[in-house]
Amino acid sequence: MKPGIPPTPLIDPRAGDVEDDVSSLKDRSLIMVASTMLVEVSLPKLVISILFMILLPALLLGLAPLLVTAWFSVLPRETAAILGGTGTLVLVVVAPVVAWWGGPSLYRASERSFWSLNSLVVQPGYAIVREALRHLAERSLTPNAGPRRRARLRTLATAGAGLVLCCLAAWIVAAAWPSTRWLGVLADIANPQRLILPALANTAVVIALFLAGASVVWAIADSTMDQPRDLEAYDTPEDGAQRWRVAHLSDLHAVGGAYEFRVESGRAGPRGNGRIAEVLDGLAALHEAEPLDLVIVSGDLTDAGRSTEWAQIMDAFARHPALVERMLILPGNHDLNVVDRTNPARLEIPNSVGKRLRQMRMLSAMEAVQGNRVRVMDRARGRPGQTLSEMLAPHREIIREFADRGSQRLSWRLAELWDDCFPMVLPPQVPGGMGVILLNSNAETHFSFTNALGLVPAMQINDLKDAVRHYPKSRWIVALHHHLVEYPTPVKKFSARIGTALINGSSFVRLLQRFGGRMVVMHGHRHVDWVGESGRVRIVSAPSPVMSPPGAACFYIHTLAMGPRNRLELARPERIILPRA
Repeated sequence: MKPGIPPTPLIDPRAGDVEDDVSSLKDRSLIMVASTMLVEVSLPKLVISILFMILLPALLLGLAPLLVTAWFSVLPRETAAILGGTGTLVLVVVAPVVAWWGGPSLYRASERSFWSLNSLVVQPGYAIVREALRHLAERSLTPNAGPRRRARLRTLATAGAGLVLCCLAAWIVAAAWPSTRWLGVLADIANPQRLILPALANTAVVIALFLAGASVVWAIADSTMDQPRDLEAYDTPEDGAQRWRVAHLSDLHAVGGAYEFRVESGRAGPRGNGRIAEVLDGLAALHEAEPLDLVIVSGDLTDAGRSTEWAQIMDAFARHPALVERMLILPGNHDLNVVDRTNPARLEIPNSVGKRLRQMRMLSAMEAVQGNRVRVMDRARGRPGQTLSEMLAPHREIIREFADRGSQRLSWRLAELWDDCFPMVLPPQVPGGMGVILLNSNAETHFSFTNALGLVPAMQINDLKDAVRHYPKSRWIVALHHHLVEYPTPVKKFSARIGTALINGSSFVRLLQRFGGRMVVMHGHRHVDWVGESGRVRIVSAPSPVMSPPGAACFYIHTLAMGPRNRLELARPERIILPRA
């Protein structure tokens, strides 16, 4: 060995090793990752999570009718008999007060429990069965099957999913009904343990009846809606029409060090953040040659939401202030839901400090990039209200203290802040102009293995409708991380259909239909480029310029224009191919 030249180690640490592939689906199958997870999963955390996320909501939902009937039909009469005339007078005064105070709380608790179980069990169950039947149907097609035959099979499979789930729900109702009880008695209050079994049976019947009806309604709606297809033709904006140049990036997956690999790809993907620098440098050069109006980054800015990863991505942004002035970012599943980048079995209990920390890191980055430009919804008035920075101002010290101490008490105080920030709205600058609505489409998961699931909550959907109604003649970009529908292309792995899907994507597409051509939806998540439509809803998927193979890494610049009858026109995009590293 020559003097001054460091020795080459037997194992080069810069190239990584098998430990970097532990969560990668590039070289390991979903079954292999799942088997590893089952061996390493923390059983105490799993039990606590099931208790708080499923059993407790189920008990609250099933107890509601028993408690209500016990109070209104049994308790006043029996208590009056015990207390006599004076007691009756007191009861007449006190009972309405207690009912007024406790009734709404019980109603809200049962309502939250119902929708919690719906998002955890009912909608995912329907989506799994629907996509499983679609997957089996498409596997039966020959390679040269046309799009019409493929769409017809999707329709039949969807209808079959509704029928299967309706029959399953009917069986659950029949099995659980003998154990149900809907009327409470005074003795139940003295012996609450006797309510556990009937409460769970009540919940099973309520959820099953809802599943029976909802699965049929959803199946009919999904079968009759316009199936997704490749965009048939781009628009040609008229001369003189107002235009916007929008760069659409997604899934940058910043890592914390120069030699780190990504969770999904392991050693089969790139290491470090060199490609992110190439993307931003290329975008800055394009902006200097022909100015951009917006730069939308639709989630997964980081690989696991860690502070070192945010430091890397914010340092990269800081080198391009002209881009940041036009940039809008939103959360992806890797920013929020990857509990441990090296262990797919890692599980967090609900309301964990780790999850809240990742939310606050994301919120801090969004405030730094766009805090003075985007607005959060004023739900009392049904319109955009304060800027994000103004909303966060009263919470700054609590957020800083929480990031420094990580106490559970502060985590609970910040619980509602995250949800209240979405959607974020960039209002149109002029009447009839174009605005942007940023959604958080990440489902509430606490498991690295299920981190990719997506769901647009009902509250965000209502806020979206209010924002659009407030600007009735404006055009909109709706940006989120998850794909709304499965693309009309063959999929080899079933995990690609259900493991990453937006659970309520079909119903969300049907909602957007009412806004016609006023919207273009932009998302990431799938790491592939696709421009399509479902009815009148145009959907743009951004590739990952970082996770794509060398030579295929690219991103797009879209030109949108003000068209007639409030239409937002979408011209043929400009494809920017990154040079080989």
